[in-house]
Amino acid sequence: MNFTLKTLTAAGALALIGSASLAQDVTWRVPTSVPEGSPFYVNFLERFADNVTLMTDGAVEVQPFGAGILVPALQVYDGVKDGIVEAGHSTPSYLVNQNPVNAIFAGFPGGMGPEAYVTWIYEAGGQEKLSELRAQEGLKSLIVGIGSSEIMAHSNKEIRSTEDLKGLKYRTSGPWAEVMRDYFGAVPTVVPPGEIYTLLERRGVDAIEWAPPSANLPEGFHEAAPYIITPGIHQPTFLWEVVLKQETWDALDEALKPKIEAAAELTTLQALLNFYDKDMKAMETFSGSKAEVIELDQSVQDELSAAGVDWIKKKAAEDAGMAAILDEYLAYKDRWAAQSGYLIRNGH
Repeated sequence: MNFTLKTLTAAGALALIGSASLAQDVTWRVPTSVPEGSPFYVNFLERFADNVTLMTDGAVEVQPFGAGILVPALQVYDGVKDGIVEAGHSTPSYLVNQNPVNAIFAGFPGGMGPEAYVTWIYEAGGQEKLSELRAQEGLKSLIVGIGSSEIMAHSNKEIRSTEDLKGLKYRTSGPWAEVMRDYFGAVPTVVPPGEIYTLLERRGVDAIEWAPPSANLPEGFHEAAPYIITPGIHQPTFLWEVVLKQETWDALDEALKPKIEAAAELTTLQALLNFYDKDMKAMETFSGSKAEVIELDQSVQDELSAAGVDWIKKKAAEDAGMAAILDEYLAYKDRWAAQSGYLIRNGH
């Protein structure tokens, strides 16, 4: 697939215009929703900053800031809209309560996994749909991270069936929080990423979900709770973006724009491959730890996925624009399932 080639080719051609067109010096302060040094911070935001420096020959500087330094962790989008910062790094998952269409891009239970999703984003119109959504808010979106599947839960309680979810105090966010509450009787709560470990260790919640294995490992969740629940039905994949005001984007030299877009696409590809490699190593560590890894039966996975799809269809029924995007998304998901059998996947 021509994942980065189209934009990279355009960027390379514009590089021939001459150094004068790249003389513009731009600095963006970019807060994120995760603590400095966390895998999302390093793998998405710092990597994007490095790629922007590389692609623009230093004409644009991205300055990353950890959660809470410039704006609160869960208010990054507002910080950009209010002009507090030039750009921000976060995930559509934190916007689902404001507008459920964000669930399509955040990743939702029963949705596409990373292979299909990244292809839909870059080759079948997904990126354009997200750009149109952000444009309605006066924002420019740069996708800078698509992730592998997450760990469903690090849990103080054993989870093997949907009955085990009833009354479960569960740190989560986005679509999964609503599905857990409305379909399975769990009690979801949302807290900033930096508070998750303490909440789990002190049994302020029964279970938490946060990220893929390699991002959970350094947090030490497997040391705080005795059970690790897989697979990540709740979050088959996920997306993070850098957003800035459209007027900020428009003020850039035209020669810089495709270079920054190329840096974003390159970041997404590099970060996804990085997750794949480090996730395997993390799972090996989990398997050798005191925590028990529980893989849910397929029937339980199917029940959870069906609830997620039902939830998002009901949300879309209330919004014609969301329904149109969801129809395209689900059609692509079905096409991928029907036609991807030729692919060799080295797993069970």
